[in-house]
Amino acid sequence: MSDNTTTSTLNDISVVMFTVADVDAALTFYTGTLGFEVRADVRFGEHGENRWLEVAPPGSHARLSLNPPMGNAPGGGSIGVETPDVLSEHKRLKALGVDVDAEPMRTPSAPLLFMMRDPDSNHLAIVEPAPAG
Repeated sequence: MSDNTTTSTLNDISVVMFTVADVDAALTFYTGTLGFEVRADVRFGEHGENRWLEVAPPGSHARLSLNPPMGNAPGGGSIGVETPDVLSEHKRLKALGVDVDAEPMRTPSAPLLFMMRDPDSNHLAIVEPAPAG
């Protein structure tokens, strides 16, 4: 904790950004394979040359922005996505050919989870919610 006397107005993580090689292909993966919904898809810039695309799991407050590379920067970000049933989700994604860990990880004092990779090598941790308390 800092000794800063200024009170921050920042209060939520609402958008996480991933760099993707092909925005349309990423849109297909996240909506078609993972079942996310489109929250925003708008063009901007003087001639509409830029695109802001946000997707999210149904009911999620947080959104994922899928961005083309800036300065040729590759992907490689990561986020966590919760599910009440890690084992079923692992089986479903594996059957779809998604790049998932061989098995979910069971670690004492940590929630059940597995990692998956999207086509641009961004990592998603698929995790059961931690018990309250």
